Amino acid sequence: MSKTIIQLRDIVKRFYIGTPNELEVLHGISLDVHEGEFISIVGQSGSGKSTLMNIIGALDRPTEGQYMLDDVDVIAAKDAELSRIRNKKIGFVFQTYNLISKTNAIRNVEMPMLYAGVPMRQRNERARELLELVGMSDRMKHLPEELSGGQKQRVAIARAMANEPSIILADEPTGALDSATGRMVMDLFHKLHEEEGKTIVLITHSNELAEETQRIITIRDGAVIGEREGAKS
Repeated sequence: MSKTIIQLRDIVKRFYIGTPNELEVLHGISLDVHEGEFISIVGQSGSGKSTLMNIIGALDRPTEGQYMLDDVDVIAAKDAELSRIRNKKIGFVFQTYNLISKTNAIRNVEMPMLYAGVPMRQRNERARELLELVGMSDRMKHLPEELSGGQKQRVAIARAMANEPSIILADEPTGALDSATGRMVMDLFHKLHEEEGKTIVLITHSNELAEETQRIITIRDGAVIGEREGAKS
């Protein structure tokens, strides 16, 4: 079995909504993800899956529990270390794309490399290669407002790959797209998984999309209620 790259143990997340009230959203979640695996976390709206993704992506810290991310203790890590992990180890793909509106496609893809201190020529070459990989080389000078939803998501996927992360976290990446465009985006994830060996965690409410992954984790009311193999296992 390949190395465990994500290891969650008894993860609890509470939000303080004014003393003495607190809202517990995650109730002791444990989960392992292996290097090179394509898994899905499935749950309806309000199940806690986005909170879980924020913890997996080191965007938020759990209230209790243990989290090892590629041998780094996320709970104990300083903010600067977490920032480095987010920039180098994880590529994020969101439902809303999160592209910078006044910046063209190639500059959007270059942005994570700029923060990582990659020299300008290298940034530019890498961004061009990635836009070609996602079939967007003819749109690299276009602003987000000049792109369709599917084109924006492909630019966002190219940006997620900028610093060659080992993990891609995709939160409802097809949620705002029609089915044909969503199909194209899923095909791109399969390509990144099979050809580039990326570890992919797909957060979705769609059982149909989840079936395309190797392993399906079902979450309800902040707890894992089931785990099964998908069609790709």
